[in-house]
Amino acid sequence: MFKTHRFALTLVAIGSAFILSGCGSKKLPPNSGSETLKPVPDAISSDRPRKGSRVDQILRVAEDEWDFFGKQTVVIDDTHESMPLVGKWEDDGETWANRVNVYWRSVGKPRLDGYDCKQPWSAAFISWVMQTAGLTDSEFPPSDAHWNYIRYFAGNHQAMAAFVPHKINDYTPRPGDLICATRGNSGFIPVYDAMDTGSVLMGHTKLHCDIVTDVRGNQLEALGGNVRNSVTKSTIATSANGRLKPSERRPWFVVLENRLPR
Repeated sequence: MFKTHRFALTLVAIGSAFILSGCGSKKLPPNSGSETLKPVPDAISSDRPRKGSRVDQILRVAEDEWDFFGKQTVVIDDTHESMPLVGKWEDDGETWANRVNVYWRSVGKPRLDGYDCKQPWSAAFISWVMQTAGLTDSEFPPSDAHWNYIRYFAGNHQAMAAFVPHKINDYTPRPGDLICATRGNSGFIPVYDAMDTGSVLMGHTKLHCDIVTDVRGNQLEALGGNVRNSVTKSTIATSANGRLKPSERRPWFVVLENRLPR
């Protein structure tokens, strides 16, 4: 969950990065001048799953929701974050607020919708995508908190588990995987190299996960809910071998490898 506060529409620049600082007021315009990383729309995506496979179903459900919310995009590299395209936000009207309610219903919270702006719905979004793509509760336990399903997979050592956790330095993400970061860090980049997933979870309950949709050279694209108040596609810079690089805004600590048929 990464919110953009729209109240008074304030952009505070820090170096060449920017901080977007509520809900229910004027939107900020797209920003495309500060980022150094550019999406590569014409590059050949590596390891895209076979059309109609179970992993492909997950990606198609997530991408349809991104389209529904107006294809908002965020670009993230080592030191910058920008928003080249602003889509529809959770509280832009009944259409989108009610869509967020659909996500909340998948985790047993039918009273919440997009107007409940202080309620983070990113885990509900991921849970709804998995359910809609046909995953059973044993394959992906729905939850309103990322912490719960990450813990489930970290403790699930069955050979047939649908998702398997890896440290970010040990595994290169592929389309259909989940990439997860801690939240609430300010002014520093946490380093989790020496910690297993369970140990990180013991110290952090505020988390965020995105679904990797494409891997293209030294960057990947990932979709998540409640990212800047919408369903957003993020373009993320990776290392030379395609591994995630933690940053202050996205302190990645685990990749959940998708082991479903692809």
